[in-house]
Amino acid sequence: MKVAKALYINSLFFYSLLGIVALFIVSFFFGWLFVVAELCLVALLTATLIDSVILFMKNGITGERIAADRLSNGDQNEILIKLRSNYSFTTRIEVVDEIPVQFQIRDFSVIRTIKSGQSDEFVYFLRPVERGEYQFGALNCYVSSAIGLVAKRYRFDSDKMVPVYPSYIQLRKYGLVAFNDKFKHFGLRKIRRIGHTTEFEQIKEYVRGDDIRTINWKATAKRNELMVNQYQDEKAQEIYLVIDKGRQMKMPFNGMTLLDYAINSTLVLANVIINKSDKAGMFTFSRKVENIIAADRRKTQMQLITENLYSIQTDFKESDFSRLYVDVKRTVRQRSLLMLFTNFDTIESMKRQLPYLKGMAKSHLLVIVFFRNTELDHIIERKSSDLFEVFEKVTAEKYEFEKRLIVNELRKHGIYSVLTEPENLTMETINKYLEIKARGLL
Repeated sequence: MKVAKALYINSLFFYSLLGIVALFIVSFFFGWLFVVAELCLVALLTATLIDSVILFMKNGITGERIAADRLSNGDQNEILIKLRSNYSFTTRIEVVDEIPVQFQIRDFSVIRTIKSGQSDEFVYFLRPVERGEYQFGALNCYVSSAIGLVAKRYRFDSDKMVPVYPSYIQLRKYGLVAFNDKFKHFGLRKIRRIGHTTEFEQIKEYVRGDDIRTINWKATAKRNELMVNQYQDEKAQEIYLVIDKGRQMKMPFNGMTLLDYAINSTLVLANVIINKSDKAGMFTFSRKVENIIAADRRKTQMQLITENLYSIQTDFKESDFSRLYVDVKRTVRQRSLLMLFTNFDTIESMKRQLPYLKGMAKSHLLVIVFFRNTELDHIIERKSSDLFEVFEKVTAEKYEFEKRLIVNELRKHGIYSVLTEPENLTMETINKYLEIKARGLL
């Protein structure tokens, strides 16, 4: 750990010096104050020298910034600061951490008081809203004694780069939700199963609560006791997560773009899919189809998906759904579930792409995931006081109504949809996937 040191003069020194200067000025009128002013100046300089000497006698402070090897996009990430004092007296420490420029935090400062030979630590949180490389500067610790005239600066952990990846915090949060009823408070709905899935698992002894319709009479006669067939969700089905990275996905919400919300949701959903023994794959598209990962459930699949999601950037172009349709038809041979993350603001914009969506829906189970503009809600709910506000409210209601029209139009053509707020995207897409699996739609 490299430690850089320097001496700084505290504001207390300048305030004291200003007071002494004032005494010298007043001494022109009251001569006896001149000696007092001289004594005060000597005392100030002596105290400053003593303060400097005791601060520089030893390497009195050690400090460390502890952060994860990578930060989670869109989440509160914990940054831990550890300090230890080796001085023989109580110290006052001002901690100034040089936070990456992307956060635009320029006034970070924390004051701590540490007794002799003791340690201290504190935590602060950072919420990145875009993926990429974030460069931390130095951890600066300005140490002062009880005198407080000067401060010794220590610099630790200089120039550390931390990448920001799609939300692995959400990945851990929702990692078990598909398998445990205790996680209903996350918003996941319990889906009633319709009939049986198509995959037979085993024949087992009947226990109270088993469906009597699954009794296997041949096995019952052979064993001379009730035996039932046990079924499980059909496994190894292919699910592709398709991300539109065109300019409409650059719309911001709560500091993040819709593209980043879709990327975070894709990471979590892919993990749920693989844990449910299905095959997860992905690709992105705008003017062309990119980041193609064939659906699989191998051990390295999640790492491959994570690295591809990390590098995705919008190209600010109009998305070409015709190119998407052609590439899906050419590369995805088996009937699969396609979860398409995109955004339609008007029904006219959706209808322009409808022929290609219908084409994909003929061969695959297509789910369109798009977004409500929740920032319009406060316009719709507020009372209008003038003609301009009435116009704003009517326009906002029109956009909200068109979203519902899009859902109905897609349903008419056998295309499923998820219309959701950006912050609920992960929860809603997991719900839709579990619903499809429970009802055997794929």
